[in-house]
Amino acid sequence: MKPNIHPDYHPVVFQDAATGSQFLTRSTATSERTIEWATPEGPQTYPLIVVDVTSDSHPFWTGTARHLDAAGQVEKFRRRYGHI
Repeated sequence: MKPNIHPDYHPVVFQDAATGSQFLTRSTATSERTIEWATPEGPQTYPLIVVDVTSDSHPFWTGTARHLDAAGQVEKFRRRYGHI
């Protein structure tokens, strides 16, 4: 990789705004807010980024996703445009 052309890639804590769950990962995103995170070496301070949706609150991952009635959509199409 070429030196001095890549953004800073560092540990960041993301927090779900709906559930409050947090996870530590690496990102190029930055924030003024910080949080203390427990590590084996002791508490560390990381940037905190609050996001609207994570796998803890997304309907697909929580099992609350709505399933579309595909057969109903086909029948609606046939009623509207005839049997093509």
